Amino acid sequence: MSKKRVLFITQEMNPYTALGEISDFVRKLPQKTVEKGFEIRVLMPKFGSINERRHRLHEVVRLSGMNIIVDDEDYPLIIKVASLPGARLQVYFLDNEEFFKRKFIFHDKNEKIYEDNEDRMVFFCKGVLETVKKFGWAPDVIHCHGWMTSLVPKYIKTVYQNDPIFQDSKIVYSLYNNDLSESFTAKFLEKAAINDLGPEQLAEYMDGDKATLAKGVLNHIDILIEGSESYDDNVKSLINATEARVIPYIEEIEESVMQCIELYKEITAEEEEEEA
Repeated sequence: MSKKRVLFITQEMNPYTALGEISDFVRKLPQKTVEKGFEIRVLMPKFGSINERRHRLHEVVRLSGMNIIVDDEDYPLIIKVASLPGARLQVYFLDNEEFFKRKFIFHDKNEKIYEDNEDRMVFFCKGVLETVKKFGWAPDVIHCHGWMTSLVPKYIKTVYQNDPIFQDSKIVYSLYNNDLSESFTAKFLEKAAINDLGPEQLAEYMDGDKATLAKGVLNHIDILIEGSESYDDNVKSLINATEARVIPYIEEIEESVMQCIELYKEITAEEEEEEA
């Protein structure tokens, strides 16, 4: 029997970034998932703060060379890979000089939020799905971590819903209390448009003239995991309204990791029953 496949899409991961709860959790989860018999892939942005020499990143030429459209501009996508120290797994990095070649991650040295974070998010979400297609690797479970992955579920459930790579994937989304979309502009929906999916079909990601990523993403996932201990009242109301199954927050990382793995086992067992 072939191994079940889990795709991790994350904006952060130790030891490459050390921003907090996402980085720490995603460092442990893929490794433990591999140890429990799953086949996995991990994709994240290649921020400029990630030292390529220290972490031994190198370009994957067969995966590089695509262009990703953001706001009617073409941006080259470069794919790099590194082996995670102390683990039997590789991490793939999506790189672009325009978006990621800077010393800081989401804020500049003066703690001012980068004005192009929305462009970087759109580039990353579009690039991830095209990269997985190029893998030719169909995941049973897709687990997204962080606001920067918020467009992925929408794209999969609409534009890519009939693609053989994604059509049978179940989507798990970990929601963390670190959304930076307050800086997004009114052009966000135009930039996020893809194929026949226009701004009007993406309007659920806005609340009035403000981007509200949780409002959009929670409509297109199968399971929501509360990745933070608390949320503001607006996000709480969105969680309460979602039709997705909700897994409450667990403070202990090891316990939360094992809960996720049991979830993957449950999902893939259900898929086998449906195929039988």
